[in-house]
Amino acid sequence: MITSSLPIIVGLGPIAAEIVAPILGSGFTYIENPTPQDLAIAEGAIVRAAFEFNKTVFDAMPNLKVIARTGVGTELVDLVEADARNIPVVITPGGNTNAVAEGTFAHILALSKRLVPLTKLVAAGNWNDRTNYPVGDLAEQTLGIIGFGRIGKRVSEIASALDMNVLAFDPIAEIPSALKANSIAELLIKSDVITLHIPLTPETTGLIGKTEFDSLKTGAILVNCSRGALIDLDAALVALASGKLGGLGLDVFDPEPPKHHSIFDHENVVLTPHVMGLSKQATIATYVMAVQGVRDVLTGVKPIAIANKANLENNKDRSTK
Repeated sequence: MITSSLPIIVGLGPIAAEIVAPILGSGFTYIENPTPQDLAIAEGAIVRAAFEFNKTVFDAMPNLKVIARTGVGTELVDLVEADARNIPVVITPGGNTNAVAEGTFAHILALSKRLVPLTKLVAAGNWNDRTNYPVGDLAEQTLGIIGFGRIGKRVSEIASALDMNVLAFDPIAEIPSALKANSIAELLIKSDVITLHIPLTPETTGLIGKTEFDSLKTGAILVNCSRGALIDLDAALVALASGKLGGLGLDVFDPEPPKHHSIFDHENVVLTPHVMGLSKQATIATYVMAVQGVRDVLTGVKPIAIANKANLENNKDRSTK
């Protein structure tokens, strides 16, 4: 336990002190590896994505005033409990936007250009089999983007730079009329490549299942860098086997880490362990935003974004701090 007269902020994940301390400044004490005694007196917590912040953790932190989550997903944070205790859960939108968008295209290119099977082909000395794996193009193909928030918009910008046609669907976000699909069904029918950038809710769980796979163009590519439960993997495997689905890229799974699924062994599948948003620059950016969010709440400044309904009296804008 560290004794300090300053407000205690703890890292749960953890997050290195050399990143956090300079941003918090001299008015706080940061503890990278807190003991139960540290948790009991901490006023703020900076929480990594894989840490489950449940009622037991809340009970262990009776002095807690703010949680900052590195990222925007809050599935592992008990928001109901946070609301009951009037504790704001700060999130960090935008910190990893570019990294996830680039990661989405890494998957798209790997699948379109058949990088996985062609790598194995060369390594096995089967050069003469290369024509069995035709390489695709992206230019003039249609990219369908489901979810047009920060990441979806950035994906559309990259697609445009590659001379792709873009369709987008989002029930909430504003989409330019030239890009807007009227429904997910319309987008799926018209797209050669589909990417998912939407939150997981009861309404979006299992969003892409048998009906949706059956509606695809033959050989379409699907990439999910959002949340694993958006896709029915059993239905995806059937679609891959039939050729209806030409390739599947997954950076996210349900649960994480995932149990082995037969789809993981398919040559037209690319898998990454939920790291596309964790580039060096993006990781630092989300940490900085999370730390700033804790500091804002504890100094009476309105944070950039919170995920729950906590009633904050903070009315100072950061620009006036």
